[in-house]
Amino acid sequence: MLIQKLIRYARDPKYRFLVNASKGFLNRLSDEEFIHRKFRVVMGCEPNLEEPKTFNEKLQWLKLYDHNPKYTDLVDKEKVKEYVSKQIGREYVIPTLGVWDSFEEIDFDALPDQFVLKCTHDSGGLVICKDKSRLDKEAAKQKIDHCLTRNFFYYGREWPYKNVKPRILAEPYLEDAHGELNDYKIMCFGGEVKCSFVCTDRFNGKGLKVTFFDKDWERMTFERHYPASSEVIDKPEQYEEMCRLAEILSEGIPFVRVDFYDLDGKVLFGEMTFFPGGGFEEFTPEEWDRTLGDWIVLPPKQR
Repeated sequence: MLIQKLIRYARDPKYRFLVNASKGFLNRLSDEEFIHRKFRVVMGCEPNLEEPKTFNEKLQWLKLYDHNPKYTDLVDKEKVKEYVSKQIGREYVIPTLGVWDSFEEIDFDALPDQFVLKCTHDSGGLVICKDKSRLDKEAAKQKIDHCLTRNFFYYGREWPYKNVKPRILAEPYLEDAHGELNDYKIMCFGGEVKCSFVCTDRFNGKGLKVTFFDKDWERMTFERHYPASSEVIDKPEQYEEMCRLAEILSEGIPFVRVDFYDLDGKVLFGEMTFFPGGGFEEFTPEEWDRTLGDWIVLPPKQR
């Protein structure tokens, strides 16, 4: 029962103390055992990792057996920029304002009035500054220092994160003419775009909505963990360009999600994600788990 609680709440701040108290035990579990246990707790069934069929099962298999060394650089929020620049051009890359090993090294005087701080090896540890004169540096330091001490790999055994060097990255704060910054998450299977999704209502109190579209921007008839939006979501003007760029960046990769921002018609690269939801999110109807799983062609094992 304790193990189930630790795994279920591993990323919930309310239970962080429980995880920290016992993370040594969880970290000592083999990747296979951890994945089996977490899958059983979250998904309610055992994963078939010998002959995986579903999308979620195949993501777990890829964690264990697709250890391409370049993936480590592709999830590093700073190093991936060089890859993107070489593949599609630097004009699609958000500029870097600075990179540091510790919070104390940050030269705030050299930063603009608006900027974003994030860690290169992490997910979710974001500090948004819209007015430097009002920045709570102590709160920002606590958040960043906490992120620097954790290895994101251990939350779901997502192998690419294991050896990313923890650093702090500063980028410009971006928003469009409406004070927003929409991003589009392109799902690529073997270098081919099959579908994408959009996250809405994240910050307005209505509850996160995740709406899937096919490559022609037709709504798809399934949901994954979160409900789809009932609102009309317009196709972005640069959607075909995003799909073209995503296919270039994802060439030769069994599965990866490539995110782009739409900044008043200008396309900017966001990130590459190999395991959306950690491979622990259910589909409704359930058969879509198998449908997307069929789109993943597993490579030979390597680890």
